[in-house]
Amino acid sequence: MNKITDKSVVEIDYILKNSQGNVIDTSEGEKPLSFIMGRKNIIPGLEAEISKKNIGDSFSVVISPKDAYGMRDETLVHAVPKSQFGDDVDQVQLGSQLEVETQDGEPMIVQVTELTENEIVLDGNHPMAGETLHFDIKVLGSREATNEELDRGFLVEEESKCDPQGGCC
Repeated sequence: MNKITDKSVVEIDYILKNSQGNVIDTSEGEKPLSFIMGRKNIIPGLEAEISKKNIGDSFSVVISPKDAYGMRDETLVHAVPKSQFGDDVDQVQLGSQLEVETQDGEPMIVQVTELTENEIVLDGNHPMAGETLHFDIKVLGSREATNEELDRGFLVEEESKCDPQGGCC
């Protein structure tokens, strides 16, 4: 029985479903998901559940919005005049993700959720905000994280799999 430990690299297979039972994401047919335990590489509720498991364990867990991507915040939804996009306005499409700057000067990823004749509606909520997430997990393995991985806080090969709003899974 190999217990999962903090700062170890954990490898899992997963199936993620919404409350209606529709598959949202899966590692099935893909590489397993690997992350560093305790570095907030995945949603907090899932990391907490995995931390209690051993290598080889299979389990199902339901993660509430507060322990996943949070509740929807309607103050993060803004209608912006198309004129603010200048010559690039024709490149903006429904569902596109854009990086904008907040009032504090911080970068933020938003999604285009509506296009009208004069405005573009941008939503700064994570696409799964407000969703209760249903996971089927199999813990495949674990290893010690390298010093470089610990310094960076994430796995180099996983850099491109993480979403821009702060986490994997």
